[in-house]
Amino acid sequence: MTDFEIPGAKPETLLITLTGKDRPGVTSSVFATLALAGVEVLDIEQIVLRRRLILGVLVTAPRDWKKLRDAVEETAASLDMSVDVDRGTGDNKARKGGRSHVTIIGTPLKAAAMGAVAGRIADCGANIDRIERMARYPVTAIDLHVSGADPDMLRSVLAAEAARQGLDIAVQPANLLRRGMRLIVMDVDSTLIQGEVIEMLAAHAGCEPEVARVTESAMRGEIDFEESLRARVALLEGVPESAIGEVYDAIQLAPGARTMVRTLRRLGYRFAIVSGGFSQITDRLAEDLGIHFARANELEIVDGRLTGRIVGAVVDRAGKAAALRQFAAEVGVPEAAVIAIGDGANDLDMLNAAGLGIAYNAKQMVRDAADTAVNVPYLDAIMYLLGISREEIEAADAEAGIVTPSPPV
Repeated sequence: MTDFEIPGAKPETLLITLTGKDRPGVTSSVFATLALAGVEVLDIEQIVLRRRLILGVLVTAPRDWKKLRDAVEETAASLDMSVDVDRGTGDNKARKGGRSHVTIIGTPLKAAAMGAVAGRIADCGANIDRIERMARYPVTAIDLHVSGADPDMLRSVLAAEAARQGLDIAVQPANLLRRGMRLIVMDVDSTLIQGEVIEMLAAHAGCEPEVARVTESAMRGEIDFEESLRARVALLEGVPESAIGEVYDAIQLAPGARTMVRTLRRLGYRFAIVSGGFSQITDRLAEDLGIHFARANELEIVDGRLTGRIVGAVVDRAGKAAALRQFAAEVGVPEAAVIAIGDGANDLDMLNAAGLGIAYNAKQMVRDAADTAVNVPYLDAIMYLLGISREEIEAADAEAGIVTPSPPV
């Protein structure tokens, strides 16, 4: 027991809050003053907003706490900063209930929308303990550390508010899974890449409109995926094999796709693509991007032309989920550590099988069923849900000699 503790009483503490223009040596000067009093540090927060520093330090209060207060005020004056010293008892109150990370993505993020989200969190009896900016361009992404509410209940409440405010909001339990090595399983058409490969192939057969209509119906879940796929592939009969190479060369990745894969691979993540499309395309994509696993349907080719048939079993809705489980087992991670990303009805089983299912620019029925939805056209925005900031991404790219666009001034 130290000389400032009384048996059975809550320990007295001092909350020291320093504000002013940031400069080198501010934090070290404050702690040099605190060191002379021999106090213990119980908590600390420091942020810098537009070169203005806010430093909060919670310390044990010595017997002669007024002497320490005077010394801290003298130090602050020498730094041309303001300081407030508040005497009280105890540490930060431990809040009952779960802890969550609430990630908010807006383009832009309006003050009214942020206020509405904060209001719903308060309505749940929860508290925002910490706020961090993950990105300010091309989207604004904010991560809230929230305590005092069950994550599932919070997710339900904030999903409704996100729809009202036109935001993307993800709620994840605050646990070690967010920091561990994970497996990311992605759909391909309209997720990893822009557009649908089968429609691009159909353009070579002169039946693109018909194929597009069936594709849309299948993605909305109106017709059986396998039935629709076989019907669409039948229309490709006679298309030369060379068309596959032409389609591959014309593919455009989703904005941010390379950045996401490159960055997360550096952190030890594993990637898989699981597609109702075709292995002749997905295998090349996997090789190009450095993706570890790929699963898709195989087009039958005879004498240099498509036969209009598929070789083997169809990778459908159930097949995608089965592939996810197989890849997770091969990597050695639980399904709770898998992140699945998709946009169509045939992705639903895969999204439900994952620990975090993300509907990416998806149909409404998929957004309603997924854990969260990302509706901005940047695939790398998903990294903000994992606690990785834009600044960290750009710093890693700079070390590797990769030039990234400058933010708007």
